Amino acid sequence: MTSSKLDSIFTPGLVAAQQPQWPGGPEGEPIRSAVDVLKKLPPLVFAGECDNLKARIAEAAEGRAFWLQGGDCAETFVAATADSIRNRIKTILQMAAVLQYFASMPVIKVGRMAGQFAKPRSNNDETRDGVTLPAYRGDAVNDLAFTLEARTPNPQRLVQVYNTSAATLNLVRAFTTGGFADLRQVHEWNKGFASDPRFGARYEQLANEIGRALEFMVSAGVDPEAFKTVDFYSSHEALILEYEKALTRIDSRTGLPYDVSGHFVWVGERTRQLDGAHIDFASKIQNPIGVKIGPKTTPEDALAMIAKLNPANEPGRLTFITRMGAGQIREKLPSIVDAVTKSGAKVLWVCDPMHGNTYETSTGYKTRKFDDVMDEVRGFFAVHKALGTHPGGVHIELTGDDVTECVGGGEQISEADLAGRYETACDPRLNHTQSLELAFLVAEMLRDR
Repeated sequence: MTSSKLDSIFTPGLVAAQQPQWPGGPEGEPIRSAVDVLKKLPPLVFAGECDNLKARIAEAAEGRAFWLQGGDCAETFVAATADSIRNRIKTILQMAAVLQYFASMPVIKVGRMAGQFAKPRSNNDETRDGVTLPAYRGDAVNDLAFTLEARTPNPQRLVQVYNTSAATLNLVRAFTTGGFADLRQVHEWNKGFASDPRFGARYEQLANEIGRALEFMVSAGVDPEAFKTVDFYSSHEALILEYEKALTRIDSRTGLPYDVSGHFVWVGERTRQLDGAHIDFASKIQNPIGVKIGPKTTPEDALAMIAKLNPANEPGRLTFITRMGAGQIREKLPSIVDAVTKSGAKVLWVCDPMHGNTYETSTGYKTRKFDDVMDEVRGFFAVHKALGTHPGGVHIELTGDDVTECVGGGEQISEADLAGRYETACDPRLNHTQSLELAFLVAEMLRDR
């Protein structure tokens, strides 16, 4: 199928919220040039992998697996290093090992990476000391430095997104299939973490228990090769539609369109207008898709999105990622879950406890309280327990580095500590220790569910 015919799949003339103001406009030569390059490039992921993930999501929706999604708020080109990627993967693998061992349930491991280079913003512009420039919308669009040259949107950055995502995925595949993810290496994952008096010893004990369990299975004749690799999927918000559409391909097996920029893409709270271009795009691709829903979402909104995005009620097709805030989840979520459940729709419920709990300190740092993050997760589990439904997963902004961006946790990071290692390009992330702390607490809730 030619590019023009592929473009015709998507409904023309719809409003696309949160799009960059490209030089020359949305149809100008700069963005057209970048899109033409992207259309000729190979897929970043394969349609069959997307189908495999969809099958895994269907299992989680039925209560037979748990979804763990984590990674940067906004990836940056400069941070796409081997060390940074390895540390994020290691953190997610450690969290998954804790969850899987305590809950006796398969964990679907999904990186918020290899494509998460764009962010929606509340305002198109930012003003500092009387100077107004375009807001930073992620490395896919412009640069964080506060100069006119850096902040002017540059469509060629979309090509750099592709290249950086390809390099990231290449390393991810090497790590997850080349022995780094081998469950028998859980002690190796613990290096640099064992000195922590609260979780180092706890994780080491867990690693010992896993080691003994694996030794028993090997002695019983279980193939140890099965422990060497893991399935690890990539995900990002499908925000910049020129990029997503340029990387949509027709699957040779089925003749259907897939967005091959990532295995799983989601539509954000700010772009999920039912008659908008983002929901239209998501409705036309065959990937498993997610939708963020916040405290203003009504049961009617949720049912309308289901009708638009998954009219055939295909298992594993649709995930609702709730981001209510700790203070509202117990009040706002039950009616939505109840209405969806009664409709018979097959949906995976995932908790994003990050985005509803952000605040700004008096010194200007955006941060989150670890206690609020955990309270929203507890509320998520409580709602599903009361309704007899499955709390299917968590969606966490995290890094494998020892940053100081979220206050609290076992390390007792204070607002005064934020300046120490505040490195995020956009929103605050849980650091390595806080992420593992969350995993232990979620694992206990899963075990007791």
